[in-house]
Amino acid sequence: MANRTGPTNPVLIKLIMDLKKKGSEENANLWRRIASELERSTRTRRAVNLLRINRYTKENETIIVPGKVLGSGDIDHNITVAAYQFSEGAVDKINKKGKAISITELMKENPKGTNVRIIG
Repeated sequence: MANRTGPTNPVLIKLIMDLKKKGSEENANLWRRIASELERSTRTRRAVNLLRINRYTKENETIIVPGKVLGSGDIDHNITVAAYQFSEGAVDKINKKGKAISITELMKENPKGTNVRIIG
């Protein structure tokens, strides 16, 4: 059995490095935690349906998914969802009520990571 080497996708590796750097600069544990979640293998990374996001969030909340957001279910309130990956259906459904953004965009908008919840 081969040793686990972590992510090999250069975009993901850069994102993880940026998250760790931002976590150190801003002393924000959120970014460090997201970085460690994204370092996991693809099979153990989180995958969350819109149904679950809708059930466990409130109006105007900002959440982050350290993995993939899947399009099963609907969103019935305004919400900002940041994730590493989205299915096409999920992006369309989220953007009807709220907005779907990348983790990098969320880091720029909210460098300290305040009032952001991790879902997954």
